[in-house]
Amino acid sequence: MTALAKLLKTTVFRLTLLYLLVMVLFAAFLLGYFALNTRRLMNEQIVRTVETETDELTRQYEAAGLRRLLFIVESRGNQPGSSLYLVTTPTGGGIAGNVASLEAGVIERSGWVETSYRRLEEPDGGDHTALVKVTELPGGFRLLVGRDLAEREHLFRIVATAGRWSVAIVVVLGLLGGVFVSRRVLRRIDAMTDKARVIMAGDLAGRLPVAGSGDELDRLATSLNTMLERIETLLRGLKEVTDNVAHDLKTPLTRLRNRSEAALRHASSEADYRQALEAVIEESDGLIRTFESLLMIARAESGEPRADMVVFDAAAIARDVGELYEPLAEEKGLALRVEAAEAAPIRANRELIGQALANLIDNAIKYAAEADAADRATAASPAGLPVAVGAGAGVGAPGDGGTMVAEAPPQVPPDMPPMFPPPPADVVVAAATLGDRIEISVADRGPGIAAADRGRVLERFVRLEKSRSQPGSGLGLSLASAIARLHGGELRLEDNAPGLRVVLSLPRAAPA
Repeated sequence: MTALAKLLKTTVFRLTLLYLLVMVLFAAFLLGYFALNTRRLMNEQIVRTVETETDELTRQYEAAGLRRLLFIVESRGNQPGSSLYLVTTPTGGGIAGNVASLEAGVIERSGWVETSYRRLEEPDGGDHTALVKVTELPGGFRLLVGRDLAEREHLFRIVATAGRWSVAIVVVLGLLGGVFVSRRVLRRIDAMTDKARVIMAGDLAGRLPVAGSGDELDRLATSLNTMLERIETLLRGLKEVTDNVAHDLKTPLTRLRNRSEAALRHASSEADYRQALEAVIEESDGLIRTFESLLMIARAESGEPRADMVVFDAAAIARDVGELYEPLAEEKGLALRVEAAEAAPIRANRELIGQALANLIDNAIKYAAEADAADRATAASPAGLPVAVGAGAGVGAPGDGGTMVAEAPPQVPPDMPPMFPPPPADVVVAAATLGDRIEISVADRGPGIAAADRGRVLERFVRLEKSRSQPGSGLGLSLASAIARLHGGELRLEDNAPGLRVVLSLPRAAPA
């Protein structure tokens, strides 16, 4: 396709042609209206002039007779640029005036008529056009008074010529402007098209050019760049998920195979086989839970659960899920407290919000219990007790001058309570209203997460080194974050000093 054909097919050029056609029609209508009104005004001026002269000559005839009328007509008719005058007998013969010839039948009809004529001073000249009025005088005489229309026609031709040139100039400038604008827009479209081809070829980091003018093409490019960033993020996430699935599922699958192989080689009784099968089932359940979490994250990110959103009280969900996890917290030696006295209405998917909150509480109990166990072990350590120091007889060898010797530390019974027990590690579940937001939070007094790692742990399968020993797949926070985004909210990780505070911030439901 040639450049010209490509240019002529652009939407901008076609719109320019349409706009140009509208402008030409409007200009033609405006100039035509102006020309017609100019002609009408000229006619009105001629009519007023002729009627004034006709009335005056009629009065002179009635007052002083035919001789006076003929004298005035001859006197005025000989002046340069005068009106047309003609006085005829009742039979139509000319008596006085400056008109040599008229169209046939004009002088016999009284009233206004537009006719061609010749003046006496140019009998062989061309015909002219005039607007005349014929009046019948007493006695049968006829008086004709008129004005030449050359001035009117000249002015009309000037206006018509100016109109034609104006339309021509508008068309030419419109076409040039259309070509200029179309080429400018086409260059930007071509640049966007070329960049789009590069992106389609695999360069997902490429972005459409933005001119910075803020026009509709810039807005379109900005929206498409935002979409490309989202696509790039999703594809990067898909690649990371694929890599993480291959890496994190390889270990449990390997364990599954090794346990099955060990059972085939070494099991010698029904109890051994049962134990091996139970271990396989337990490992399989862990894999199933991992895939269920992945499916739930995909479902949340697809937006499908929006159809099941209803208005409910987030405080009630916090109380219900907290009550469900209280036995587990007590079993771990922790105190779980729920602070959700006031109503906190949200419009959300009840099942997903409950799942997200359950994941957060489960994580809090797991890591708070680990920190609590470590603190208790440190407090109960014999190295934490004071060391006794003695001097004198019975301590050293006789005659050694009483050299001071450190005694061996006493043995501490295993059931002896620590001398300085640490404060209890609580898990606090809360739901509160802050302006137009509802915040559901879970705070623990565990090891917490460093500020540099808080963004990374929201990704799929990400587990920090210190949590590698804990059971899990690294999908809990990722699922909670996906659920928060689905509902137009966010998941924040904050320092609980000590421990971690996870906040699920959601829009407050509008009152019914």
